[in-house]
Amino acid sequence: MPALKRVKKDKKLIVGVGSALVDILAHEEEDFLNKTGAVKGGMTYVSKEFIEKTLSLASNKPRLVPGGSACNTIVGVGKIGGKSRFIGKCGNGEMGRFFETNLIRQNVEPSLLRSDSPTGRVLSIITPDAQRSMFTFLGASAETSPQEITKDLFNDAAIVHIEGYLLFNPDLILKVLKTARQSGARISLDLASFNVVQESRDLLDYIVESFVDILIANEDEAEAYTGHRDEAQAIGALSKKAEIAVLKVGEQGSFIACEEQIIPIQPKTGGKIIDTTGAGDLWAAGFLYGLVNGYSLERCGELGSACGYEVCQVIGANVPDTGWDRVRQLLK
Repeated sequence: MPALKRVKKDKKLIVGVGSALVDILAHEEEDFLNKTGAVKGGMTYVSKEFIEKTLSLASNKPRLVPGGSACNTIVGVGKIGGKSRFIGKCGNGEMGRFFETNLIRQNVEPSLLRSDSPTGRVLSIITPDAQRSMFTFLGASAETSPQEITKDLFNDAAIVHIEGYLLFNPDLILKVLKTARQSGARISLDLASFNVVQESRDLLDYIVESFVDILIANEDEAEAYTGHRDEAQAIGALSKKAEIAVLKVGEQGSFIACEEQIIPIQPKTGGKIIDTTGAGDLWAAGFLYGLVNGYSLERCGELGSACGYEVCQVIGANVPDTGWDRVRQLLK
């Protein structure tokens, strides 16, 4: 399709820009939530000290993995076998070193900005019902300045993928968009959350019209942006806003729109859904990997669906190697 021709065939690199956060996954019983005051299934912004105090009360050793929406996508690209780079800001301490080392281990090129502030982190308390209740400390991840975004960060990029949370920092996201465009990369935007859309509507309208080639949304985000809950109306409205538009509808699958054609993608089924955290991020990983490798839009969607399915089989956004082996089988 002509839309895919805009992704330069000699470039395969996908660059993600977003918050550099360490996910701290703690499995605990319901009474632990009551002790911490967590909002079940919700997210609360807290201090680093609060997270440390809460962890001191945990009965099980937590697991640490790199996190953040764009980072999850870029890790997925790396695990599939693609060329990937992540841009974000983290601290100089142990957590920052862990974040960088783990990215390298997962085939991601880290392009990390540094700060004397602590690395951002998210404590996810996972109860037996698979609900995640989160405490978030943004730390260094919230300190990236527009002046730190330079063209060399996007060298050789085919696609630059941006998480919608950057809309909360207008100067930063505009600098990222302009610099990425100057590098010749196509721009992918994941809307991230319906409240992001609601609170940043004017800026969102401007950047989508001016910069975005690939627009990715779930049904709640699409409704907030287009005013339509109906799938056909929502994807139709999204298709008018970007060269390639994606609507993810959970267990019902997804839709891809390009040049007045709408392609339905069936969901991958068979296993039990344990946790949907990261499903949208990993869907984007498979889809974008397919785009830079010249796959048809239908096959890109099928690969995205497979990645999203695999992450729903585990707690958290870290798919085990056995899951990635199954995804890579689809490439043969």
